Amino acid sequence: MATVEHSATLPATPEQVFDLLERVEDFADYSDLITAIEAQGNEHYRWYVHAIGVDWTFDVKVTEKVRPSVLAWHSVDGVSNQGRYELEAVPEGTRVKLILEYEIRNRLVARAVQRAAKPLVGKVSSQILHRVEERLKGQY
Repeated sequence: MATVEHSATLPATPEQVFDLLERVEDFADYSDLITAIEAQGNEHYRWYVHAIGVDWTFDVKVTEKVRPSVLAWHSVDGVSNQGRYELEAVPEGTRVKLILEYEIRNRLVARAVQRAAKPLVGKVSSQILHRVEERLKGQY
């Protein structure tokens, strides 16, 4: 599996950041690459993503939810992936680290995705964290 990591520091407590990140279905509001996320019940979600000119659909299950430090998931259908957000209190607020692993079995598509994956995941993660920060500013 290929791995992509992204991190940022948000000026809020880990609890405040976690409370927004655990609302997975809201991620579609946070990134222009995520077209929709449907809650399927029991911590399962169907993601619809449009990236590198391709529509991607995958189902994920939240596998670990430890407020306020960890939110993890893995795919159960579609693009094979697993990831986790790790949140840590720092003097400036909360350091948020995203670790995403994925595997694409089609070799031609995998090559194109590997070139684009790091900047795409970085873009999506930056958008999500930026919009989480905006929502936090609006709440407090």
